[in-house]
Amino acid sequence: MKKHTFHIPVMGIGFTIDTPLKVSHLGIDSVISLVDDILMEKLRKMYSEKLELPFQEISNKVEDFRAKRITSYLNLINDLAEKKFNEIKTAAVEKSHEVKDYFNMLPDSVELKHEFNSLMSKHLHIDEFRSWVNENMKMGNIDVNIMTKIDKDNYKGFDKLPIEYNDAHAALRGFASSKLKSSVVLSAGMNPRLYSYIQSFDDFFPDQDGNIKKKIILKVSDYRSAMIQGKFFAKKGLWVSEYRIESGLNCGGHAFATDGYLLGPILQEFKSNRETLKDEVFGIFCESLVKLNKTVPTKAIPLRITAQGGVGSSEEHEFLQDQYGIDSVGWGSPFLLVPEVTNVDEYTIRELADAKEEDLHLSDISPLGVPFNNLRGNTKDIEKYALVNKGKPGSMCPKKYLMSNTEFTDRVICTASYRYQNKKIKQLKNLQLSADDYTEKYDKIVEKSCICVGLGTAALLKNKMETKVEGNGVSVCPGPNIAYFSTITSLKTMVDHIYGRINLIKRVDRPNMFVKELGMYIDYLKGKIDEAYEQNNINDKYLIKFANNLKSGISYYHDMFEGAKDRFESTKSNIIQDLNQYSEDLHRLILQIESQSNMNAIAVKLTK
Repeated sequence: MKKHTFHIPVMGIGFTIDTPLKVSHLGIDSVISLVDDILMEKLRKMYSEKLELPFQEISNKVEDFRAKRITSYLNLINDLAEKKFNEIKTAAVEKSHEVKDYFNMLPDSVELKHEFNSLMSKHLHIDEFRSWVNENMKMGNIDVNIMTKIDKDNYKGFDKLPIEYNDAHAALRGFASSKLKSSVVLSAGMNPRLYSYIQSFDDFFPDQDGNIKKKIILKVSDYRSAMIQGKFFAKKGLWVSEYRIESGLNCGGHAFATDGYLLGPILQEFKSNRETLKDEVFGIFCESLVKLNKTVPTKAIPLRITAQGGVGSSEEHEFLQDQYGIDSVGWGSPFLLVPEVTNVDEYTIRELADAKEEDLHLSDISPLGVPFNNLRGNTKDIEKYALVNKGKPGSMCPKKYLMSNTEFTDRVICTASYRYQNKKIKQLKNLQLSADDYTEKYDKIVEKSCICVGLGTAALLKNKMETKVEGNGVSVCPGPNIAYFSTITSLKTMVDHIYGRINLIKRVDRPNMFVKELGMYIDYLKGKIDEAYEQNNINDKYLIKFANNLKSGISYYHDMFEGAKDRFESTKSNIIQDLNQYSEDLHRLILQIESQSNMNAIAVKLTK
């Protein structure tokens, strides 16, 4: 049954950690981050006390505490969400306003909505109405997200624990052991060890009818990656049910830039090769199931293609569906302005509502070393620089989720920690650099922020919980699209905006999502060129490849927009104008690369 055509992706760590409780009864899919088991345990205690449910603490002295905390939290969210949903269905008449909310929020084009409105105009017997509601209302999925890169080793005293106790492995086990019938979203790149570990759990394998209790969603950057990873899973008898394509730069959180490949051409490749991807992977999948002596489904298993990153209007939403056959569109950052859906503290939500383009930037604050979308003036950065100004840079690192550096230690530590930064600054002082060079390198060291704490703190503040360990500093990671949303609003209003029933964007200068991403990639390339010049390390082959990919993308967009009949009519001339301007900007960058490349070649010859 077709329902909502959007989903709410994972945002940060704490922003969507209990979002399913707020939207799943309305048939809306959302995603919980599994990074922070400490936060989950705190919220499980809070909800248990609030609802007078039994609670048994899972301390870090308990064997396999991380996985057990995650399982217990997910089971609680599942039970509470199901209870809320079933109460609405079984008491259809008494809770008719909530039933109406469910169907009224659906897209106007959905036949089920028309059926409901037709039924409401009739005088049905209560049992008939309740039966129809019970049959046609479906809960939204309670999905989970695992960043595959966050998979550090763990220890018991001085003894290193087996791989299955690594952070991502334990998170997966926590999900696998839960009651949830949903999906795990695997993001941040390929982790073969983690992928292989999924084989350990029966719930990820299909039954005869092709039903899978726990499904796999892969967040991918391009078609090639999808095919490689899909086949990797298939060889292990595992089916990827959905490929979730995210813009490389025009998104929230960590920004995993492509080599200049733009979202539109990427989606086109998926559209053109969707059946090839499905057929090739399915063949390998079935062969592997036979070898593993697992049940081989007699029916084809559905394959979903979804997309997210920078979508801001109903026109863009519909275009992704119609042009590329996208099954669902992710709407993330705008929901940070919906208090009944996400956990955002009062200060941060006001800052987000007031944010302009210049307040949003790609930063280097992430200890993972990946560009990170950031809001200037967030309270975690204010807290961080207050310590820097006192001569006490770095975090106490209370949660240790992003530890990955072994430059000074045998065990990994975090580059945002005071332990690392003090050692790095001491090393810097011994290099006898000029004042300018020292300041530049010092600033890069202390820029790193304790985001594994900061991205979860808002959930504590929103629920008026203790923050003694964490502090009150909040990191927030909206995509650039948030600059065009300025109203703190309700869930119903945001859904109405998504489906074009109202328009929340008052500004008329918001660029098209594809054009916005292109502009960000032009800026990104310029930054890469400047960085290469500063370091006297010109990789002209990479830069030219990047530029040519952008050039090809611009050509694709020209053809796409000019051929889009009855689409973007009010903005098409501006779009074409922007494309032409970016084409000129790119041409200048290509000439710059080629000029420097020629100079380098001459220099090499002269040295021979």
